[in-house]
Amino acid sequence: MRYQPGDGDWSWHQNRGLVWVPLALILMITFADVLSPQDIHLGPLLVVAPALTASFGGSRFTAAIGALAVGALLTIAAVRNSITTANHISQLVALVLISVFTVIFCRLRERHSAELQQVRSVAEAAQQAMLHPIPEGMGALRLAATYQAAADQARIGGDLYAAVRARNGTRLLMGDVRGKGLGAIDDAALLLGAFRGAAHRELSLPELQQELESTLVWGLAQPTRQDTRADETFITVVLIDIPDHIPVVHILNNGHPAPLRLHSGQVEALSPADPALPIGVDLTPAGDATVDTFPFTAGDILLLYTDGASEARNAQGHFYPLADRLAFFGAGRTPRQLLDLVRDDLLDYSHDLGDDAALVAVMARRTAR
Repeated sequence: MRYQPGDGDWSWHQNRGLVWVPLALILMITFADVLSPQDIHLGPLLVVAPALTASFGGSRFTAAIGALAVGALLTIAAVRNSITTANHISQLVALVLISVFTVIFCRLRERHSAELQQVRSVAEAAQQAMLHPIPEGMGALRLAATYQAAADQARIGGDLYAAVRARNGTRLLMGDVRGKGLGAIDDAALLLGAFRGAAHRELSLPELQQELESTLVWGLAQPTRQDTRADETFITVVLIDIPDHIPVVHILNNGHPAPLRLHSGQVEALSPADPALPIGVDLTPAGDATVDTFPFTAGDILLLYTDGASEARNAQGHFYPLADRLAFFGAGRTPRQLLDLVRDDLLDYSHDLGDDAALVAVMARRTAR
C-alpha cells in the first residue's frame, strides 16, 4: 500500500508494526470481558482501538478497526446473552458514534494533509523554476547547492543563487532579499533574470552590478508593484567570476557575508577591501565598485552562503560556527558531500532556523596554465 493523496501521510510500510496494536487490544479486551464475572464490563474499553488507530492510520483502516471493535462488542453481548439489555445497547451506540466521529476527523486531517502536500509541490515547482538547479560540473569547477527554508512548510523565499557559463569562465551569484513574502520572491526572480541575461555578456563585474542595479530599480518602479515599502527594498549580493585557466577568483561584494575559502585545511573569509552597497540602494556610481581578487587553486573550495546559515543560533543563543565546521568537514569532500554534512549539522545545531539558509559550494578542479 502506497501513499495516495487523501489517504493521510502514514503509509502501510512505515506503520505496519503498529497495525497489530489495535488488533491485539480488541482481542485482549474481548477475551478479558468474556472471562470476567457477570458484573464486570470491559467492553467500553474497545473504544481505545479506533481512537488509537487514528493517530497513525488512515481513515479506511480506522473505519475497519472501528467495525472490528463493534463486532467484538456484539460478540461479548452474544456470549453473555445480554445483547438486548439497555447496558449493552448503550455501549454499542456509544462505540458506533465515537468510531464514526473518529473516522470523520481522520478524513478531515487527510484532506488537510493532501492540500498541504499540493501547496508544497507547487512551491517546489516554483522554486525549481526560479532557482535553476546548479549542475555538478561547470567548466573547470565542481558545484553543489542547497536551500533550507526557515519554515518546514515553505520551499521558496528571498535567498537566491545562480551559476552561468561565460566565454572564458564561470560566473556565480549569491544574494539575499531584504524582507519576506511574495515581494521578496518577486525581487529575487527579477534579479535572477537580470543576472542570467547579462552574465554571459562581456561585462566586467562592476558593469554587471550596474545592470542588476538598473533592473531592480526599474522593477520596483513598475505600477504593478504592490509592495508599499518598495523604496526600502535592497538585496545583498556577491558576484563571483572564476576564470577557466587562471587560479584566481574575482569577487564583487555588495554588502553580503564574505565567502569562505577552504585551502589546505584552513578557512579564510574573502572579505572585500571596499565593499559596495547592496543592490537597490542605487548610490554607487557606475564603475566605482571594487573587485577583489584572491587565489583559487586546484582542490580549493569556495563556500557562498546567506546569513540564515551564519546567524543561526542554538538554544544558548550562540551563532553557528560555519567557518569552523567548513574546516572540520571539508577535507577530502566533494561539494555535494560537504553541503550535506553542513546542512545536517546546521539543522542539528539550530532546530528552529530564524531565516532561510542558502549554501553553494564550488571546488576548483584545474591547475593554472
